[in-house]
Amino acid sequence: MAASTLKPVLTFLIISFFTISQISCAQNHPLDPLTPSEFLLVRTIVQNSYPTTSNQTLTFQYVGLDEPDKQTILSWHSKPSKTPPPRRVSVVTRFEKHTHEITVDLSTSSIVSKNVYKGNGFPLLTLDEQTAANELPFKYKPFIESVKKRGLELSQTVCSAYTVGWYGEEKSGRIIKLSCFYSNDTVNVFVRPLEGITVVVDLDEMKIVGYSDRFILPVPTGEGTDYRLSKQRPPFGPKLNNVAVFWPDGPGFTVDGHAIRWTNWEFHLGFDVRVGAVISLASIYDLEKQKHRRVLYRGYTSELFVPYMNPTKEWYFKTFFDCGEFGFGQSTVSLEPLADCPSNAVFFDGYYAGQDGKPVKISNALCVFEQYAGNILWRHTELTIPGEEIREVRQEVILVVRMVATVGNYDYILDWEFKPTGTINVKVSLTGVLATKGVVYTHNDQIKEDVFGTLVSDNTVAVHHDHFLNYHLDLDIDGEVNSFVKKNLVTKQNPKNISPRKSYWTVSSQTAKTESEAKIKLGLKPSELVVINPNKKTKLGNDIGYRLIPGIISNPLLLEDDYPQIRGAFTEYNLWVTPYNKSERWAGGKIVDQSRGEDNLAVWTLRNRSIENKDIVLWYTLGFHHVPCQEDFPVMPSLSGGFELRPTNFFEKNPVLKTKPLEHVTLPNCTTKH
Repeated sequence: MAASTLKPVLTFLIISFFTISQISCAQNHPLDPLTPSEFLLVRTIVQNSYPTTSNQTLTFQYVGLDEPDKQTILSWHSKPSKTPPPRRVSVVTRFEKHTHEITVDLSTSSIVSKNVYKGNGFPLLTLDEQTAANELPFKYKPFIESVKKRGLELSQTVCSAYTVGWYGEEKSGRIIKLSCFYSNDTVNVFVRPLEGITVVVDLDEMKIVGYSDRFILPVPTGEGTDYRLSKQRPPFGPKLNNVAVFWPDGPGFTVDGHAIRWTNWEFHLGFDVRVGAVISLASIYDLEKQKHRRVLYRGYTSELFVPYMNPTKEWYFKTFFDCGEFGFGQSTVSLEPLADCPSNAVFFDGYYAGQDGKPVKISNALCVFEQYAGNILWRHTELTIPGEEIREVRQEVILVVRMVATVGNYDYILDWEFKPTGTINVKVSLTGVLATKGVVYTHNDQIKEDVFGTLVSDNTVAVHHDHFLNYHLDLDIDGEVNSFVKKNLVTKQNPKNISPRKSYWTVSSQTAKTESEAKIKLGLKPSELVVINPNKKTKLGNDIGYRLIPGIISNPLLLEDDYPQIRGAFTEYNLWVTPYNKSERWAGGKIVDQSRGEDNLAVWTLRNRSIENKDIVLWYTLGFHHVPCQEDFPVMPSLSGGFELRPTNFFEKNPVLKTKPLEHVTLPNCTTKH
């Protein structure tokens, strides 16, 4: 398939959008996400093997594709006419207060393996049990009295579930803690906390097992915090002009089930309850070689660690793992057409298993669209030729895969951007509502102690915190056998007899042979991070590769022996490299709630396995140290970061040299006469 020409143009028209429902797509790819009918089949198979009684319950905590071994997938992908490998499903349940790990074979409608998890920690929380726990305080007399003595209305109070972490306990039950808020005068409930109250809930028993009300502080006002348009009053601004996009040749990409093809890219788009969007088998077409060449076998957000920096009794436990505890896929929200995604977007529904095993549908969970924002693909103006001025410009269009996960107060916008140059840009944008603490202060001059955050409104402190997102990047640069090379930029002294220059920098390359040699803390010295295929070279003899270009760099500031940091040890280095291992999927470990750091990326790499000339996986962590400010309140404008995967001697020359300029289309005269 040859690379097609990009032909989008701007107009004042709006075209309709499309939705791709997985329930109607032909399920013919081994990496396709599970369908509603498959979820129901899994439910039936598991329930038949774990019969329940009035005293025994069975809940589904995780149901996801047990992907076939990589070589099996690659073998099938090379000859898709072959019979696909068996569909197997990984299931984690709670039964008789134990965690059960089960593998179901859909082709035989049978359980092929099962065991009771004996390690520390508990599986992903379901939305149903969080909702049930949040309702318990409203029938609990001490809580009702606490609300009453604050002069508040119980009907205007809401509660939210928080995981509790691990802080050295020998044994711990499956508990969560609830924080509660006041919703009178605003839907922005997280800015009106009821300070001093902590509710402890046993999830297996679904009852309150601990309660404290240590003090009373003023509940911050809700005035001016409601972000709904209907609640805003003049003056409005800043004013933005209306825009629209029209694609006269139709969408520039095609969708076949979950396979997406666009210009010189093709890849598979999946969905998982724990991590959300999954990009697989991403390959780019090489115009010179007349074939697609693989770049990325599997990529997704592996874990998100969000520790808050308030060590007081009511806050210290708020150190969350949003993928492993709450589920990015489960927390995915429906995208708003023409707002979250433009008019030319194609939407995909997402499905996951609810607590009872039945499929839950998320409409418009993912969207795919082409984006033209006036960016430049490449350009040059030549002025040195006498009597001539030569100018060549190519406009850039990119393909975006987007999802939004709302985990409590924060909204995470997660984008995968594919560029015709071969670059994959991974972008994260944080928005939503800050986590706030009620205080007695209304001015900074009144504060004489550490309040662990920024005073953003009367009686309101937004607490300092971090966001660390780890990405699983199974790169296959023109094949699965790769090596990781760190190219350090080093300063050299210039010999005096060459020129007046005293120094220059050059490149010193080091190929990592083991996992320990590949661990990198960025920001200490300049370097290029490159994955190469050591078995293939360009015509000029350069190693074929892709480099990882970091964006903002943040490293953890907690002590290494602090309990949250032990659990989130994957943040200790910005980059890790491991040999491919199907079982190593999530940087924070398989079982995360109340985990103890015994099964995570930092532990796996202690084996110090060989990674040179192997099938390797990169684990990259991007981070944000968030010191809130008043502009983040009452709702936070998007704060973005990310990284790039960029070709480095992968092509023989610029792969978009022969891309034609976008064609301009004359628009109808829409001028209004006054």
